[in-house]
Amino acid sequence: MISQAQRCPCGSGLRPARCCQMELATLSPPGAARPLAPVIERAAELLRQNAVEEAHHHCLEVLELSPGQLDALTMLYQICQTQGPRSAAEALLRRIVHLHPNTFWAINELTLLLFGKGATLEALHQARNAVRIAPDNPQSHNLMGMLMTEANRPQVGEYHYRKAIEMAGTRDPITIANLAWNLKNQGRMDEARRLYEEAAAREPDLHTLLGWARMEEADRHLDRAEELLDRAAVLAPEDPRILLSRAVVCGRNRDYPRALAILDRLAALADDGGLGGNELLEKGRLLDQMNRFDEAFDAFSEGKRLLRERAGFAYGAEEAAALAERLKGFFTGSRMRILPRADVRDDVAQPIFILGFPRSGTTLVEQTLSAHPRISAGDELPFINEITDSMARTLNSPLRYPEALAELWMGDRRHGLEELRDHYLGQIGRLGIIEPGSDWFTDKMPLNETHLGLIALLFPDAPLVHAVRHPLDTILSVFSNNLTHGFYCGFSLESAARHYRLVMELVDHYRSELTLRYLPVRYEDMVDDQENSVRRMLDFIGDSFDAACLNFHENRRYARTASYAQVTEPLYDRSRYRYRHYLKHLEPAVEILAPVIERLGYAVE
Repeated sequence: MISQAQRCPCGSGLRPARCCQMELATLSPPGAARPLAPVIERAAELLRQNAVEEAHHHCLEVLELSPGQLDALTMLYQICQTQGPRSAAEALLRRIVHLHPNTFWAINELTLLLFGKGATLEALHQARNAVRIAPDNPQSHNLMGMLMTEANRPQVGEYHYRKAIEMAGTRDPITIANLAWNLKNQGRMDEARRLYEEAAAREPDLHTLLGWARMEEADRHLDRAEELLDRAAVLAPEDPRILLSRAVVCGRNRDYPRALAILDRLAALADDGGLGGNELLEKGRLLDQMNRFDEAFDAFSEGKRLLRERAGFAYGAEEAAALAERLKGFFTGSRMRILPRADVRDDVAQPIFILGFPRSGTTLVEQTLSAHPRISAGDELPFINEITDSMARTLNSPLRYPEALAELWMGDRRHGLEELRDHYLGQIGRLGIIEPGSDWFTDKMPLNETHLGLIALLFPDAPLVHAVRHPLDTILSVFSNNLTHGFYCGFSLESAARHYRLVMELVDHYRSELTLRYLPVRYEDMVDDQENSVRRMLDFIGDSFDAACLNFHENRRYARTASYAQVTEPLYDRSRYRYRHYLKHLEPAVEILAPVIERLGYAVE
C-alpha cells in the first residue's frame, strides 16, 4: 500500500513516478499489460457494483505495473471525476489524451473541461483534434462551434453548428439553441430569436430559455428578458445562472439594490457561502454604480483571485517581454526602408484599424465610425494574429514572426506580402461583414497595436486610429472585467499595468522608427467635444462627416465586447477619471504607469 506521503500531489493515489512525474517515453508497449487483464476486469466489475474504493485499489495496482493502460486510466479518471479531487481527474484526462491521442471521448471531455475553466485557446486545440479524429461525428462539430463562438470566430462556429445539425439528421434543440447564441454574437438577432423560438417549442429547457433571455437583454429588450427568466425559474427556481442573469438585467434597468439583493441570495445558496469570480465582478460593477467604491474594489479583487485560481491563468510576462524586444529589434527604420510594401487593392473595401488596450474606448470609436453609411463594422477580427502565427509556413521560412519577414528579400518570396494581405482580405470577404456601399470596414481587435510594423507593411495606407484613455481608468476597467487579452495580464492589477506600459512603449518605438498613418484619439475628448472628435477622425480617414455618427447609441449592431451595454446609451461622462475614486487601491499601478501617464499628457489627481 502506498502511504499518503508517497502519493502524487495531484491526488490520483499513484506514486509521482507513475503519475505526474512519469517519463512517458519509458512506458512499456501496450501488449505488455495483457497479464493484467483479470485485474482490470475485476476493477470494472467492482466499479459497476459501486465498490469504488476496491475498484480504485485495483486500478492503482494495474497502473503501478503498466502506467499507460487505457482501461485502468479511464476507470481511475471516472473515479476521480465523481469522487475528487478535480486536479487528479484533469491530470489523468490529459495523460489519456497524450498517450492515446485517438480516444475521442477523452478529447471531448478534455475540451469541455478546458472550456468550463476558461482556457479557450487550449480547448480550441483539443476541439480541432476531435474534428480531425471524427469528422463525421456531430458532437465534434458541436464542440468546434462552441469554441469558435467563444473565441470570437462566430462565422466559423456557425459553419460547425450547421454541420452538426446536418450530420445528426434531426434538429436537436440544444444544438439549435447553440446556433442561436452564435447568431446573437454576430448581431443577427432576428435569426437568433427565430431559432430560440424553435428550440423552446421543441424542448423548453433551461439552456435554451437562459440563452434566449441573455440574447433579449443584449438586444435591449429587458422586459422580454425578465419574462424568459421567469419561465426558466419554473424549471430551476434558484439556479445560479438565472440569478446572475436577473442581476444583470436589474443592473441595466438601474435597479441596483434589487440586483445586489439577488447576488446576495446567490451567495447564500452557494456551498461555500460565497460568490464565484464572475458574480463578484458583476457585484463590484453594481457597487461602483452606487458609489460604494471601496466595497466595489474588494469585490473586483476577490473575483479576480477566484478566476485566477480556478483557471490557473498567470500573466506570461517573460513571453510578452521577449516578443516586444524581438519586434523592436526587427522593425527598425533602416530595415523598414528596404522592406517592400503590399500594394493597395482598389477592388475591395479597406480596413480602418482601431487600436487600443482593452477598455480604452475602442468600442465607442467603432460604434461611432460604423454609424457612417460608408463604414462597416468588423468588430474584433483575429486575422492579424492569425497571420503572425502562420507567417513562417506562408513564407516558407525556418524563422518565426517577425524574423520570417526577412524572406521578402528573396526573389521567390518577394510577393509574400500580397499573399498575406490577400489572406486577410479573403477572410473579410468570407465573413460577409461589408455592407453595400461601404468603402471601409473596422478592425478593432484589442492590442493590434502590438503588430503595427506588420500592419504598416500589409496596409501602408490604412488609417490607424488609436483610442487612448487615462491609463488608470483603463487598468481599473480591465480589472473589473473578465478579460483574457494580452498574455492573461488582466488577472491582477499589477500585471495589467505592466502589460499596458510594455505595449505603449512598443507603440512609441513604432512611431519613432516607422512612417505611419496614425491618429491618437482621447476618450476624454470624445466625451468633452464629441462632434469635433468625430469630424477629426473622419477627416483623417478621408471621408465626409455624417451626423449619424453623433448618435452612435442608435446603431443597432451588437458589439461583442464587455462594453456592449454602455454603447447603447448616449454619451456620458461618469466613466471619465473614474480612477480618482479608487486612487488608494491603485497605488501599485500608479508607480508602474507613471512614465506612460506623463508621456501621454495625463496627470494623477
